Amino acid sequence: MNISIDVKEKDTAIELTVSGEIDAYTAPKLRETLFPLSEENGVNMVVDLSGVSYMDSTGLGVFVGVFKNVRANDGQFKIVGLSERLQRLFEITGLADIININSQIEGGV
Repeated sequence: MNISIDVKEKDTAIELTVSGEIDAYTAPKLRETLFPLSEENGVNMVVDLSGVSYMDSTGLGVFVGVFKNVRANDGQFKIVGLSERLQRLFEITGLADIININSQIEGGV
């Protein structure tokens, strides 16, 4: 189980590109990377999951926590590049109604 996380920062804009699988083994690494960034005031965070082949509930938990942190610090949080399978996971859990998810990848940092 491998995960790769690429971080690009420019002012308050942070773009993260995640590749691999997000599960109980890799979620701690994802959390360690995202949480400190999510605590910055007024951050605009975009997470690209187009390279993620699998995600379980542990990964969803990481994104819920990061989303709450970003919002608590007056920031914006968005997930892009979801496969059909991941999009459905967010929809089934109701997170698609709370977290800004968009299958399209827009201009980067």
